Amino acid sequence: MTIRVDQERLWRRLMTLAEHGATAAGGVNRQAFSAEDASARQLIVGWAEDLGFEVSTDAIGNLFVRRPGSDPDAPPVISGSHLDSQPTGGKFDGAYGVMAAFEAIEAIGDANVETRRSIEAVGWVNEEGSRFQPGMMGSQFFCGHHTLEEVRPLRDAHGVELAGEIQRLIGATPHVRMRDTGFDVSAYVEAHIEQGPRLEAADTTIGVVDSVQGLRWFAIEVLGEAAHAGTTPRAAKRDAFVVARRIIAAAEAVATDEDDTIRFTVGRFEVEPGTPNTVPSRVFFTIDLRHPEQATLDRVTATIEAACADAAPCQASVERTEDVPPTIFDPIVVDEVERAARASGQSWMRMVSGAGHDAMALSLRCPSGMIFVPCERGISHNELEAARPSDVAAGAQVLADTLVALANR
Repeated sequence: MTIRVDQERLWRRLMTLAEHGATAAGGVNRQAFSAEDASARQLIVGWAEDLGFEVSTDAIGNLFVRRPGSDPDAPPVISGSHLDSQPTGGKFDGAYGVMAAFEAIEAIGDANVETRRSIEAVGWVNEEGSRFQPGMMGSQFFCGHHTLEEVRPLRDAHGVELAGEIQRLIGATPHVRMRDTGFDVSAYVEAHIEQGPRLEAADTTIGVVDSVQGLRWFAIEVLGEAAHAGTTPRAAKRDAFVVARRIIAAAEAVATDEDDTIRFTVGRFEVEPGTPNTVPSRVFFTIDLRHPEQATLDRVTATIEAACADAAPCQASVERTEDVPPTIFDPIVVDEVERAARASGQSWMRMVSGAGHDAMALSLRCPSGMIFVPCERGISHNELEAARPSDVAAGAQVLADTLVALANR
């Protein structure tokens, strides 16, 4: 039988889920391990149990909803995203991927399609990292990058320890079966809103994501000398602001590419002592650098480091605080997504993800890939985040067909 996702059912569930942590401005504040996160979890467990799906969780609180396959010993195909949001987040970031996976396994069941491998929808915990750092905690824990002993002592901005919050989240559904983490997985597919403007600008419905661009963060400190602004000659100044501006200009020059692929942002900039009539003695700033190719990241990095080394008459130090290499998704999954997109009759394009996702962690564990659908004006991490019902249903349809193909490999 032909699998057909139910657009109205998917949209209704997305809107119901958005009530858990709803903000007055129309967005969602459902931060990881919060009461709102726990109530969203209860909602999904209830839906799954009503449909007869198997539900389980692991020691950090990742939530799994399983549609069994004919071979119980075969590693499953899994699909999902995260339920947590930014403090002023939207209805779709993360939540769409979980609900698309849920809709996919329900639609597969409605069509009475048998798969050899089980298919599981997953809600990873704490992808955003807005309350407890680091982000992508649940997926990285699953893949063995963190241990409970490492994360349990972490505290949020109010001093609340993560250990107790994990237990509270799991305790919200005490009857759900505990499961060993890090079980074998055959493949992983994550549906997500694009969080960027390319699909909408191209009037295209499906993004076949073949990679995630690499990321480097830099923390740079420039030390000069405070002096009177009215009496110090230019030649005698050790102006930390002037040198910082020079470093940024040098880096920005090589980060301005013709095809507008490099992402370069100075997100934080502090000047001391910060008075109108004093030459700045210290500047601290950060750089966020992203690109799909390691060679380009290396080239811009070399420029930043050289500009800091040539900081006279001041001194500059640079620290690389984050270094995430580009992620190349496995052709096994990417090609299946492309075949499903082509068969759906929807417009589609291959593309690179500009943002990080749980699929990055899973890609080190099993063949992985992603499906993007448009979001209005590319806006995300914002209460104005919006998507069209027809687009989210189209993405879920491509997901369902991809999952069946992977589960029968």
